[in-house]
Amino acid sequence: MLDERGDLAARMLSALVSDSYDVIVEPPGQGDGYWAGGPSAAISDGTIWLAYRLRRPVDQGRGYANVVARSSDGVHFDTVTTVTSEQFGSASLERPAVVPLADGGLRLYVSCSTHASKHWWVEALDLPSGERRPVLPGDEATAWKDVVVRRDDDTWRMWACRHPLDGGDDEADRMTSWYATSEDGLAWDMTAAALSPQPGTWDARGTRIASILRNGDGWWAFYDGRASAAENWHERTGVAHGTAPDAFAATGGPTPAGVTVRYLSVVGLPDGYRLYWEASRTDGAHELRSAYVPRSVSASQS
Repeated sequence: MLDERGDLAARMLSALVSDSYDVIVEPPGQGDGYWAGGPSAAISDGTIWLAYRLRRPVDQGRGYANVVARSSDGVHFDTVTTVTSEQFGSASLERPAVVPLADGGLRLYVSCSTHASKHWWVEALDLPSGERRPVLPGDEATAWKDVVVRRDDDTWRMWACRHPLDGGDDEADRMTSWYATSEDGLAWDMTAAALSPQPGTWDARGTRIASILRNGDGWWAFYDGRASAAENWHERTGVAHGTAPDAFAATGGPTPAGVTVRYLSVVGLPDGYRLYWEASRTDGAHELRSAYVPRSVSASQS
């Protein structure tokens, strides 16, 4: 279970807005539109793998790169590879998802934007082979991006952010998280909406699952939410609990208004959790931050 007293999720939310954190990646410039973030982290054989997105302002290239890095301590990372929007024929890249493979390689799920469109699609890139395959192509009515992927024994699970395109460009920022399964991580069966916006609340405009943890027979999701289109790019983080991986309900949060806190990725360690997230700075840029949260309160006070 996450925590016998049920307070771990609340302590994680508190860590996201505390003054105690490490800056893992600085933004590529100062001011609005320069972002380092959208992290996805995973651990394999003691190595923490981190994939993240680099972005410039809209008129300077938007999301121009996804970076994959590795670390032994979770704080100091060495870059392994970088992929660019040009390589994917994409107008912009968003948050990647990194998954260690059984053969020692990695699979990177890359969110790609179609030129002159609100459409997004997702491709799988295997490393180091470089083999690429589309996994969520979307269509005229649907854009897919910002996936969370985990491999549990023989079952691959995905939580994908769905943007509806049938309402026109002004409505394309709306988002709902959908659940899918796969036998190989490439061909996906979309099951159902796992977490949907709640009218009249802080997440009325969109709910984007950013990280998943098991909780005994249930599930915890940390998710990004916004109340209006004006809050696009400035989401806050909340918590939802699921009786199944495709059935979540909001239970906690959000983080305070006025500070962008989004794309939380959680790595489980023997005695606690290492958190990675994207946060706004006072100059308007976004940086990639990290913090450690002990599994129990007693451990944090010892």
